[in-house]
Amino acid sequence: MNAQFDRWNEIRTAYWVARHGTLSAAAAELGIHHTTAQRQITTLEQRLGTRLFYRNPRGYAPTDAGRSLLQVAEATQDQFNQLAARISGYDSQVSGKLIITTIPEFGPLLVPLLAEYQQQNPELSIELIADQRLLKLEYGEAHISIRAGQPPTEPDNVAQSLIRASASLYASRDYRARHGPLTSLDKLAGHRFVSRSDASGDIALVDWMNEHIPAAAIGFCAADSVSVMAAIESGMGIGMAICYAASLNENLVEMIQPRPDWYAQLWLVTHVDLHRSTKVQSFLAFMKHAMDARRHVITSPVHR
Repeated sequence: MNAQFDRWNEIRTAYWVARHGTLSAAAAELGIHHTTAQRQITTLEQRLGTRLFYRNPRGYAPTDAGRSLLQVAEATQDQFNQLAARISGYDSQVSGKLIITTIPEFGPLLVPLLAEYQQQNPELSIELIADQRLLKLEYGEAHISIRAGQPPTEPDNVAQSLIRASASLYASRDYRARHGPLTSLDKLAGHRFVSRSDASGDIALVDWMNEHIPAAAIGFCAADSVSVMAAIESGMGIGMAICYAASLNENLVEMIQPRPDWYAQLWLVTHVDLHRSTKVQSFLAFMKHAMDARRHVITSPVHR
């Protein structure tokens, strides 16, 4: 890599010598000493095994080989200039692709907000990765992560508190019509439950269910929240849902008043290298404003 870089420096020096006709002018253009420019020209000629310039009292004039090199170097320099012009404004634009990752439970909450944000920024393409897997921001797998649970501790990430989302126990309308509501958390007999098979720690209610619901009362469990929600909607039992997301589903009804510790703390997480970019800052500001505007319905249970 270093050798290739040195060769490009030599070719670039030859290009500017051919453009200006003197070593001193080329050296001034490149910000190097004229002896460095002379050494690079000599080294390049030795490397190629041919003379690139005629030396005369007025300066340097390209040979036929030098003119051929000049054409290639000029095209390459133009491409570098065009590339620099394209990428120089990337960090100051709200355009291109924005990749956001979150846990599946928050997909229904986020999608309407993402639609609103894209309307404000029509040149932006948004990709949402709703996955229990923790994507690595430092490897560029996502620009922004909306996580739940304890504060992220990765040293190169910037974590900001977003909101506490209330969670509760829900069932389908059909299930409640057949079995009635939960009158007390001490009276679970006669009810069936839908459970997550992993104790994620992201949402306190998931761990509460894994600790307090008897195994005999669990009629269905799955590791992914999409399957769990489908089972709840199908009437297979009572399960956990984020209150705001459940309020968007007319088929779901709250089965009992939630406890104060049934919530998910949401965090906005970005990598330090991208945190100050215009695109990321624009989305962070939008999300904070959008969550503040919906704080009452997100932090409070929705009864139906």
